[in-house]
Amino acid sequence: MSKTWEHYHHAARHHEEAAYHFKEAAEYDDTGEREKAAHHAYLAHGHNQLAIHHDSEAAKLHAEQCDSLATPASEQAAKKKNAPESGSFVCPRSV
Repeated sequence: MSKTWEHYHHAARHHEEAAYHFKEAAEYDDTGEREKAAHHAYLAHGHNQLAIHHDSEAAKLHAEQCDSLATPASEQAAKKKNAPESGSFVCPRSV
């Protein structure tokens, strides 16, 4: 699995954990158990921050991969025909 997808996978897992802990915090808050509610809210916040981190790292790696793959169509055509040609590159991973 690529590093990009590892980050996306970890982000998804942390989002799930955050949702679980937010739900637990709400249930404890409804029953008046403020200390447990605060604990779960704290855990949810931590998982949310980790998810944001992994999302941003995955996006950064994705952009780097697309930049490294990018050879504008005009450069490819110039190599074949020795004449510049206009064109644009679309990252295949973003489609």
